[in-house]
Amino acid sequence: MMSAGKVVAAVFGSIFALVALGLLIGGGVLLWSHETLRDANGFYSSSAKYLDVDGYAIVADEIDLAAHPGDWWPSHVEATVQLRAVSTSGDDVFLGIGSRRDVDAYLSDVTHSVIHRIGDGQSDVWLKQQTGGAPDVAPGTLGIWTSSVQGSGEQTLTWDVSQGRWSAVIMNADASAGVSVSAIVRARLPILYPISIGLVVAGIVFAALAAVLLVLATRGIAPQEEQPSPTLAGAYPTTVAGRVDAPLSPVLWLIKWFLLIPHYIVLAFLWAAFAVLTVIAWVAILFTGKYPRAIFDFNVGVLRWTWRVGFYSYGTLATDAYPPFTLQDVDYPARLTVAYPERLSRGLALIKWWLLAIPHYIVVGVLTSGLWAWTTNTQVGDNAAVQIGGGLIFILALIAAFALLFTGRYPRGLFDFLMGLNRWVLRVGTYVALMHDEYPPFRLDMGGEEPLDATGPHEPRIDSA
Repeated sequence: MMSAGKVVAAVFGSIFALVALGLLIGGGVLLWSHETLRDANGFYSSSAKYLDVDGYAIVADEIDLAAHPGDWWPSHVEATVQLRAVSTSGDDVFLGIGSRRDVDAYLSDVTHSVIHRIGDGQSDVWLKQQTGGAPDVAPGTLGIWTSSVQGSGEQTLTWDVSQGRWSAVIMNADASAGVSVSAIVRARLPILYPISIGLVVAGIVFAALAAVLLVLATRGIAPQEEQPSPTLAGAYPTTVAGRVDAPLSPVLWLIKWFLLIPHYIVLAFLWAAFAVLTVIAWVAILFTGKYPRAIFDFNVGVLRWTWRVGFYSYGTLATDAYPPFTLQDVDYPARLTVAYPERLSRGLALIKWWLLAIPHYIVVGVLTSGLWAWTTNTQVGDNAAVQIGGGLIFILALIAAFALLFTGRYPRGLFDFLMGLNRWVLRVGTYVALMHDEYPPFRLDMGGEEPLDATGPHEPRIDSA
């Protein structure tokens, strides 16, 4: 069993792993955008947006940059924004940026449209119209603009970002009604590159801390001596076993999702750690051909914990014994072990988790969540949709649940089939997690216990220790 110190190390190691994953993803995305999305002058560009209103102006007034002390925009950050627009009606166009107070005073009694939301498409711009009359003077005659430009053809307004509350305005240069333009916003923010490097470095530091804590948490852990468990035996490195408990409650399955909330929270952190440690193990395999034993034991423990939760819940619903909070192989109706490999292929480590596993990914997708794609959408409002569906394992477990509800018995044949499906998924999981080089077989080894012979039908057994 884990000591209190090892439990604390495992919890904090999992939290650090989750933080590391978020930092690495964020930093990686920023680095990728820095290298691929900028133009030669360092600007990021939006797609062209077509704006067409009957009023006299189009206003973007959600530019709030540290207007008050403590706001999010620091005064020392260098940034440049460009607004490019061309009139689609042939009129001269005016572009200006001024303080929100001055712009509001100028347009307070003028019919204009305020940009409320911008979508992905060229015409996906939602505008909110403000009613009024015509402006008293043309915008170019005013002295309220921090930066402005006007003329025929494409106009480019360049603004060095500073603190304050600002509004961007697009109008016809003569202040006439009917503004129709195609506009692009461009931005240059040099600080994004050092931020991305900092995120990656911080992610590596947190990942290293997580790895140290998780290795300390798993080092020297052995199965509980007071209640020795039988040794699992099987023909494949990943051994999955389960037994149906009797009697089973006909109604407990209705609330098991609620009872398992603590497990779901812990598993979220454990799987974050699993992902980070698997990457570390992958690097170790490439250089040494060996899977670090402490990381291997921890990752097997995460899979074992996940299998117990799935067996209790909607993976099989075959036991009412609440899953223990442990990574160890304890005496529980659902058990999983993986034989530790003394050597692993460095070449296979490069391709087995993605290229070689593609056929199995398709099968596992159907078993776990693929039936979602076979359902129909029910539109709710403009953008929402409702879907009803689930993976084959979930559907069959629900059938077993209804059999329990109405007959009080768990169909043995259905349990054997569900065990075969789950065994397939877990074999693929250990293979793509680099825990062995044996390719998962394309077959259902049904039944509660593993076959000892990999060549054909078997009499399932568990050998006693």
